[in-house]
Amino acid sequence: MNKKGLCNWMVGAAMLVAGATSAHAETIRFALAAEPYPPFSQKQPDGSWTGFEPDLIHKVCAQMQAQCEIDEVAWDGIIPALLAKKIDVIFNSMSITDEREKQIAFSRPYYDTPVAVAAPQAVDVQISPEGLKGKTIGVQISTVSSNYLKKYYEKIADVRYYDTQDSVNADLVAGRIDLMMADGIAVASFVKSPDAQAAGIVNKGEVKYDPVFGRGVGAGLRKDDAALKARLDDAIGKLLASDDYKALSDKYFGMSVAPKQ
Repeated sequence: MNKKGLCNWMVGAAMLVAGATSAHAETIRFALAAEPYPPFSQKQPDGSWTGFEPDLIHKVCAQMQAQCEIDEVAWDGIIPALLAKKIDVIFNSMSITDEREKQIAFSRPYYDTPVAVAAPQAVDVQISPEGLKGKTIGVQISTVSSNYLKKYYEKIADVRYYDTQDSVNADLVAGRIDLMMADGIAVASFVKSPDAQAAGIVNKGEVKYDPVFGRGVGAGLRKDDAALKARLDDAIGKLLASDDYKALSDKYFGMSVAPKQ
């Protein structure tokens, strides 16, 4: 090889190495909602995140050997932020539904829980059209619970939509609504809180499964990010089979929330 050829080869090799280094260093931006949603996610005053999903994000990124960051996005703007490429992955208790799949792709599910109802002990709650007729029901917007109530109960009950789950919880404690509907694990966590216990609020039970509730919770991605989806699917699959997932599940819920395989 002559000097000119050697020089060109060295320049090409350097560019390939630089490209590989740049690709390896690329940061994957995971999004969590700004609104607290314990025990799944909550931002602390010092800016750190706690909860099942932030912990799981760190485990997923370790599996992918990827550099990741967690960005804070308002829940009702989280899909637009993804589509606008302000973030790369939604990892925030988003149920996999046909309606959402018209806009975005999903990873394989990383957890699955039922929908449940909470209300004061003294309030009679029968989870049926007859039992909830005329009731004032609180629910967070843009959730599978709100979609369910909109479809089946909006015409026979007073359904009130809130920007955050904290606001729903507060109005239930204050007696401004009769009951609320939310993710079963979030309900189970809330009824153990001092405010809920002082108000006599209890878990009234699970809502019978409906297709509106979707097919578990997955990471949301843009439809053209097939390579990232494949990496996430592989990392989530390995985690679901690991002791790490079991430990996190036990830590936050005292039970397994692994989706049915």
